[in-house]
Amino acid sequence: MAIFHRDSAPVEIEQLRALTDFLAYRGPDSSDTFVGEGIGLGHAMLQTTEILADDGQPMRLDSLWITADARLDHRAELINKLAEADGRGAPVGMPDAALILRAYAAWGPGCVEHLRGDFAFVIWDSVTKTLFCARDHFGVKPFYYAQLGNVFLFSNTLDCLRQHPLVTKELNDAAIGDFLLFGLNYDNSTTTFRDIQRLTPAHWLLVAADKVQIKGYWHPPTKGRIRHAKPDDYMEQFSELLKRAVEERMRVNKAGILLSGGMDSGSVAVTANEISRSRGGTPQLYSYTLGYGSADRDDEGIHARITANYLNIPNKYLSVEELETFEKWEETKYRFPEPVDDPLFSCGFDLFQMMASDCRVVLSGEGADNLMYFQMWPYMKDLQRNRQLTRLVTETAWFLWIRPFPWHGIASRIRSFPGKVKGATGFPAWIAPEFAKRIALETRWKEFSRLSFPASPHPSRPKAHASLLIPEWTRMFEINDPGATHFPVEVSYPFLDLKMVEYLLAIPVFPWAFKKRLERKAMRGKLPNEILRRKKTPVPEDATTSKILENANKRLRSETLDDKILEYFTPAKLSNSCDRIGVEEARPYCLSLWLKGIG
Repeated sequence: MAIFHRDSAPVEIEQLRALTDFLAYRGPDSSDTFVGEGIGLGHAMLQTTEILADDGQPMRLDSLWITADARLDHRAELINKLAEADGRGAPVGMPDAALILRAYAAWGPGCVEHLRGDFAFVIWDSVTKTLFCARDHFGVKPFYYAQLGNVFLFSNTLDCLRQHPLVTKELNDAAIGDFLLFGLNYDNSTTTFRDIQRLTPAHWLLVAADKVQIKGYWHPPTKGRIRHAKPDDYMEQFSELLKRAVEERMRVNKAGILLSGGMDSGSVAVTANEISRSRGGTPQLYSYTLGYGSADRDDEGIHARITANYLNIPNKYLSVEELETFEKWEETKYRFPEPVDDPLFSCGFDLFQMMASDCRVVLSGEGADNLMYFQMWPYMKDLQRNRQLTRLVTETAWFLWIRPFPWHGIASRIRSFPGKVKGATGFPAWIAPEFAKRIALETRWKEFSRLSFPASPHPSRPKAHASLLIPEWTRMFEINDPGATHFPVEVSYPFLDLKMVEYLLAIPVFPWAFKKRLERKAMRGKLPNEILRRKKTPVPEDATTSKILENANKRLRSETLDDKILEYFTPAKLSNSCDRIGVEEARPYCLSLWLKGIG
């Protein structure tokens, strides 16, 4: 964390120490502070890589000081670049925070263009009296800040900033409106609290006495084009990139895998297992599955166990079958810093508690679905635009030959047509009219109810590319961060390694993204055939899930609403005639309980 008095007023040491101590639950390994002229830095260490010499923070290099929540990828490449830039070189074992300091000393704000990995950091320059801040490309590491007169505050933990006496409890109405509409804040630069902002992913921030400058430094690429001579080259390159991405995230003695019954997390598990075996069983691997019934009856749990048994990785299964709606929400450690719309949300905390008993780092398969989202028509238009007519004809013919007959898709469109004719907007009737009017909420609904595309879309992968920019990513990363889970476990995402992202957005859409052909072929013989052939399916609505929903409705109907919530919605307009409250109609009750919790 950081406290910067832009007028050079002294920082209260006891206040800095108190805020740093607040972070002990997420950084239990060590803590320290640094105080200079108008600046105070605090760091609570969570060790998620091998222990390196001189890894303590805040860390110094000449006139520069840093506090960083960071894990850098492709370190060897960065070290070589630094050697060319400053001629000093860098030891292979140099801590990630020290490499960031060296990069800033060499390139200034341009250092972020050379960094790869997950990071949120601030660097204090005692000569220029400036604070340079940056957040990684996808926003895996949280970055919250507050500008309160001459005081600038930073932390990777929202609740930490709320402890500062200048930060008020005032709420951000726009974020509340977004939550009621979509279940999360769609503005990546703000939070639910008026005084606290987010640094948008892939942006840096420079704070000086007389100015604050924010600038973006990266967008998911659109211009890459990779064409290998042989089909096998695609699989080999994919496997090599996945291996490298998993290796970068497993610099530990023990590691876990969030294992579903699908192919993406299974591919991560296969790769992690190969790496572990090549190192004589290091890191020791574990896997974890969250399900909606007993492991013997839950389809997801059954398939996860098939993968785990095939790879000889122990699997722990956590069921939400007996979990009650809003269970444990009254307890401080089960309260998320911002509102959530899942009445069974506390199961996530139980999962992290389970994982924390085994390891500090857990790998996720998230990202593969987005990067391998298949669209044939934009790809065909791109081939035509680039005058690749032979490929256009042959690949279109091949696609028409192997694609499923589209009767199901036609039938679905016919069934959905009457709903469109009725002209229903879907805007919730229960949102208080005055509140909706004050913040133009209906305009917000129209703007974000569909996937929005950037000004320069990807020529052949428009939806895959656009899906990497949605705010749901920020939400997922922050929900899984130790500052929110209250357990010292870091989740990493190998499919979001930048080299993997660049590769999957550059190779031909067909045939490699069609039914994830690339991943399926790369994992042939490495995953059970049952997993490779399994189609992606939603959670089945069996007796267990029906029971959960029934209990949820009973609790929601009987819930006493917080007075504050009445400013935002009209209870009488909720659908009392329905047998079941939908996800959207549960949000006012979730928000009400959250408001009670924050006081």
